[in-house]
Amino acid sequence: MNQQSSVTGKQVTVLGSGRSGRAVSNLLVRSGAAVFLSDCHRMDAQTRRWCHQRGIDYEECGHTEAVLQADFVVISPGVPSSDGFVQQALAMDIPIYSELEVASWYAPGGPVIAITGTNGKTTTASLIAHMLNTSHRSSVLAGNIGTPLSEHVLDLDSDTVIVLEVSSFQLDHVDSFRPDVSVLLNITSDHLDRYDGHFEHYAQSKLRIYENQSTQDVVVYNYDDTLVRKQVEFFTSTSDVQGLPFSCQVELSQGADALRDRIRLQEKVLMSIDDLQLHGPHNVSNSLAAALAGQSVGLNDATLCKSLREFGGIDHRLEVVRRIEGVTYINDSKATNVDALKYALSSFSSPIVLLAGGRDKGNDYEVIKPLIQSKVHTLITFGESAPKMLQELGPYTDLAMASSTLDDATRQAHQNARQGDVVLLSPACSSLDQYSSYEERGAVFRHIVEEF
Repeated sequence: MNQQSSVTGKQVTVLGSGRSGRAVSNLLVRSGAAVFLSDCHRMDAQTRRWCHQRGIDYEECGHTEAVLQADFVVISPGVPSSDGFVQQALAMDIPIYSELEVASWYAPGGPVIAITGTNGKTTTASLIAHMLNTSHRSSVLAGNIGTPLSEHVLDLDSDTVIVLEVSSFQLDHVDSFRPDVSVLLNITSDHLDRYDGHFEHYAQSKLRIYENQSTQDVVVYNYDDTLVRKQVEFFTSTSDVQGLPFSCQVELSQGADALRDRIRLQEKVLMSIDDLQLHGPHNVSNSLAAALAGQSVGLNDATLCKSLREFGGIDHRLEVVRRIEGVTYINDSKATNVDALKYALSSFSSPIVLLAGGRDKGNDYEVIKPLIQSKVHTLITFGESAPKMLQELGPYTDLAMASSTLDDATRQAHQNARQGDVVLLSPACSSLDQYSSYEERGAVFRHIVEEF
């Protein structure tokens, strides 16, 4: 099944009534399918009205056997594959697809650039979209970045470049999804709570981004990530897919590298690293990946340079909120894993007051203990993971304390910060213990700081 006509008349169950679930439900109804929407939580009145208006049957406050009366099931990113009814459907040979997979059936044929990785996805996807806008190419930015592809796909034409931020949860249930350009930034430990503690399962989900690529397709990959390099180079050696590596450690004969204060693209010097608007070594890597992806869809060097000089980043990612009496307040709420915190700590030379915490995802903090010891003079933890983080990281700082809420933690940070310090919100955890998203958490932090 890979096109709109095959959906007509099908009975489809959609699990999850969030934005992704509603978007794909609407897409399927418009394509002639009968949709049953099931959510394990209570739906709000607006969602129930939305279902009635579109003739969508639904259930709430828990899945039932009714979800199995389907030709196929579409699973929202928030629904784990371990869900009992998902497992029953698989045992009954009922196909399970992600929203991304279903939306891709309707793509009009223009170039698709898909970006995945543990860290840097949103920044890199946004930068590529900025490059396309700079060149006045028609494009849409969708996926895990906030807007499901299902919301856009019927309104696109074959001249539109689709830029997708793709999570491991979306890749878990793809079948025919095939980007023209796949970008694999890095794979480090994350979301182990959703993969039964197995890093290998999480990594295999990420690697699915290129599994359907073939002749004339491109995979852009991080040469400095050993796992990524080995897996991609094995794949490209046994297929017709072109591999384009990027590195901040090695000069490459093809692809992109950043050494000796200069960025090279296909062995040609493109610009100085100092000219980048984005700061931090991780963002140099993200910029190389974006440049290769842009070049792969026909953008010229002038456009790439202009875009890299202009793009200042995204909200909630090392975002400067304000400076007060010599103290800089940084909102890095999007740092929802340990590696993202490591990148944030590496981006500053000033002493740091660190705010970290939230919902733990099976985090191992061993890798950041040296950075905590060398850069953080005060650690303030908050949320569900506060006791664990305080116990594991507290001994490596001069001062450590725990707070129940981000509000209290931020005010304690304000009291303990000294002139020249950075107060850094970089949680290393999910926001879902106290907030609906990392955006809401970052907005709360921003609001508190603006009140000082």
